[in-house]
Amino acid sequence: MSVKILPVVKIIIVLASIILSGCSSTNAVDQQQANAINDPLESINRPFWTFTWEYADKYALKPVAEGYVNYVPTDIRTGLHNAALNLNEPSAIINSLLQGKFSSAAKSTGRFLLNSTIGLLGIFDPASDFGWGREHEEFGEVLGKYGVSDGAYLVVPVLGPSSVREEVGDYVDRYYWPLAVIDFWPNVVRSAIIGLESRAALVDQEQLIRNSIDSYEFVKNAYYQNMRYKVYDGNPPIIINEDDEADLEAFLEEFDEAPIE
Repeated sequence: MSVKILPVVKIIIVLASIILSGCSSTNAVDQQQANAINDPLESINRPFWTFTWEYADKYALKPVAEGYVNYVPTDIRTGLHNAALNLNEPSAIINSLLQGKFSSAAKSTGRFLLNSTIGLLGIFDPASDFGWGREHEEFGEVLGKYGVSDGAYLVVPVLGPSSVREEVGDYVDRYYWPLAVIDFWPNVVRSAIIGLESRAALVDQEQLIRNSIDSYEFVKNAYYQNMRYKVYDGNPPIIINEDDEADLEAFLEEFDEAPIE
């Protein structure tokens, strides 16, 4: 498969999912409730998840990530990871501005300028010494901020859980500078470094997935909870199930009206 075909395949998957899911923009909280069960492609997603978790991860991703952690010195790993993430700062600046997060945009600007110069192209992270922690914002979060629903749940083979909105957001993020001008293979290396570190960080949560009754549902629910957490900057609204609330009130009323013997 040629390099240029991959984005086309993803676009086809995204467009097909949009058609099947009938995505629309309504009240943000109502959307999140709908998104929790918005899985019209489950018959396709489940085999993709089985392949990803039971085969691709078990026999390829996990062993490679473990080898990377065990044999690459920590300082080198940290430097490579810092440099890879530093290239995301310009997109974080724009996405923060689009959400009106001017303080975050200023912090990301300072991080990029300082780490790209004094930090030697991001290998070192002196910005953190000034209290400028990384606050990466994705375009998918921008869409969520303005009420665009997650859309259909997707399991991308090998890559794992995703959604229509995240795929669209990731596609847009790749066109921000400097990612848009970086050649294919350097981008592959960058993505591989981030992917290996992300897989290594999953070790603590791995047993939770394996102990779950239905790993597919467990990961799907965890994915949507994480997306809500990111969109609402760690303070998602409390969603009250009106049907359950009504049943509880009816039960309490019956309890109050019951005669005391």
